[in-house]
Amino acid sequence: MSDLKKMYTTILGDSFPMEMTISFGGQTLVYRKRTWAIPQEDGTVDERGLRYGENPDQEAALYELVNGNLVLGDCKYIEPGKALVSGIRVEDMLQVGKHPGKINLTDVDNGLNIIKYLMNKPAAVILKHNNPCGAAIGSTLADAYNRANRADRIAAFGGAVVTSRAIDKATAELMSQNYLEVVCAPDFEEGTLDILAKAKNLRIIRIDGIKRLAEFEKYRFVDFKSLIDGGIIVQQSAVNAIRSAADLKPAVATWKGKEYRCERQPDQRELDDMIFGWAVEHGVTSNSVIYVKDGCTVGIGTGEQDRVGVAEIAIHKAYIKYADICCFDKFGIPYADLALEVEQGRRNAADKAEIDTKVKADKAGLPGSVMISDAFFPFRDAADVGIREGVTAILQAGGSMRDYASIEACNEARPQAAMMFTGCRAFKH
Repeated sequence: MSDLKKMYTTILGDSFPMEMTISFGGQTLVYRKRTWAIPQEDGTVDERGLRYGENPDQEAALYELVNGNLVLGDCKYIEPGKALVSGIRVEDMLQVGKHPGKINLTDVDNGLNIIKYLMNKPAAVILKHNNPCGAAIGSTLADAYNRANRADRIAAFGGAVVTSRAIDKATAELMSQNYLEVVCAPDFEEGTLDILAKAKNLRIIRIDGIKRLAEFEKYRFVDFKSLIDGGIIVQQSAVNAIRSAADLKPAVATWKGKEYRCERQPDQRELDDMIFGWAVEHGVTSNSVIYVKDGCTVGIGTGEQDRVGVAEIAIHKAYIKYADICCFDKFGIPYADLALEVEQGRRNAADKAEIDTKVKADKAGLPGSVMISDAFFPFRDAADVGIREGVTAILQAGGSMRDYASIEACNEARPQAAMMFTGCRAFKH
């Protein structure tokens, strides 16, 4: 076991060059490797880059775009001088803990990818392995963080938190009750670092650029995917085309000459949740389904091979997370610990039965939620899964030849469910 722990604390060498140049048909982009002069316990200072890559046995490097502009076709890509994660300086690491590895920074990056659409309100996103596990907006930042954390207290353990506002004392106190890997915010109010610093290994990162994050809605970047044979697929980054209710399309389809139209229209609360949920969905691995309610995630099903399967997975997770938070509220322990104590005869089975009954009665908080999908529903089965749990509205891409079937599912529901289309898949025009 000690050798395994050592594997995660060992810092690899860094063989990557300080500068990287990429040429696109005569247009040149220059990148510079980001390293940090990090103080050590013995008083020395070491110059270090990324701790390691995806796994502890993979060297890795972080590069910032420092020169060159790129225009391809009618698209002008992001220019130098707008760095966020790649521009983190050592003075922005307000507490280093263990200096960051690849997943720490990609978690922060994807958190920014979601938060950039939520900058008009206090918002918090908690991420784990590049997917959000809880996201919420609130009346205050503490409210937003608390809701995001309660949405999935289990996965938030060891997660990375990104916020749209400066951390205040109330939020810091809530965060200090969790084990977190990273806290990233545009700033930290006086006294908050003393609260957060009680967790010695916590990485506390200030990214001042979050204050202008809304500008990043319009920036495209070049997205690289390396293949096993050394080849590369290059694509434009995705753009979120759904920013207001006016961008949504009515659920209308034609099948064998007959028009099908969703009879119930979403109310304002459902429309707001559609816009919020679509922003969160922007940071979830594709082919996913999420459920949101009142500006907070209820269940998140990340990319799966089939649509109905991921709709069911998100519901299954919602029930597990709801049982956990109900148990924590009632007994101060996780549901898994409660179940184990009952099994071992150390606690009355009635305690577990009380939680189980509440979760079943409440349907894990799913009634009234909005179901969000990043692609179309080729059959009605996924819509039926959500409607059975009390979903009152659905937002999906639309475009399937059999859209009529999901529309019928909404019209046949009692009470009827609303449905809207985004008219785009995976956030692309």
